[in-house]
Amino acid sequence: MRIWTSAWTSLAATAALALSLASAAPAGATEAETQYPNGAEGFMAGAVPPPGVYFLNYLTHYTTNRLNDGSGDRVPVHFRLNATAEVARFVWTSDVQVLGAYWGMHILTPLVNLEYELGPNSVHQFGLGDITIDPVILSWHWKNFHLATGLDVILPTGRYDKTKPLNIGANYWGFEPLVAGTYLSDDGFEVSAKLMYTVNTTNTATDYRSGQAFHMDYMVGQHIGGWTAGVGGYWFRQTGDDRRAGVGIGNRGRAFAAGPAVKYDVGGVSLIGRWQHEFASENRPQGDKFWFKFVTPL
Repeated sequence: MRIWTSAWTSLAATAALALSLASAAPAGATEAETQYPNGAEGFMAGAVPPPGVYFLNYLTHYTTNRLNDGSGDRVPVHFRLNATAEVARFVWTSDVQVLGAYWGMHILTPLVNLEYELGPNSVHQFGLGDITIDPVILSWHWKNFHLATGLDVILPTGRYDKTKPLNIGANYWGFEPLVAGTYLSDDGFEVSAKLMYTVNTTNTATDYRSGQAFHMDYMVGQHIGGWTAGVGGYWFRQTGDDRRAGVGIGNRGRAFAAGPAVKYDVGGVSLIGRWQHEFASENRPQGDKFWFKFVTPL
């Protein structure tokens, strides 16, 4: 099913800030639209595993040298961003049922390496990112359909320095209700999606509040034996303006990405690789994400 951290959220969700810096605005003037690293989920996104304890490891890398303005055009400024995150996620599904759904919970802890150049400035950060918890995951299972709901709470535990344009941590709380579903036909055809709506609190160091946003991860694939191949990505749209000192300032972001994915299942273990290319973005960077995911029961 899902879930992420703001730690890698800074990977690709801070273009608006860089735009303001390129226009000589003060550091911290604009921040990430969402703490979730879009595209994190794909195959079987709605299928929470059966009762037990599971370990999921996510290794992701985002790279770009392009920064787009509000019209989707490239901003004429030197910009380069490389971010790598190693995220450990533990999922517990109980045998307790609520409204016919299994109740579970999870926690994600990221380590992030962030390197970027903006104009003449070059910055490198490494450390703990923002931890994500969800104490109420509910999951339903039918013959060909799986459904899950939850409320991710993202804690401001990550490294943060208000003098830096990009940070590993966001320095604010994030709340993200979500619904994830998977349809899997008898002949192995899969359609999965995870829908999320993000609400952030105010960054007290900058008096800045990022606007609310709707975003979706998606995947279409075909299962053949232990292998699954497909195409997936994400769609992101900020629905509310960013606010500085309580005043709306716009900076609404949009993005769309797609790319190939492959999964191999053997002995209860899943190995997943994905590449997602961003074809369009507004008020954000536009680049490429690479994912490697490992899943095993404990």
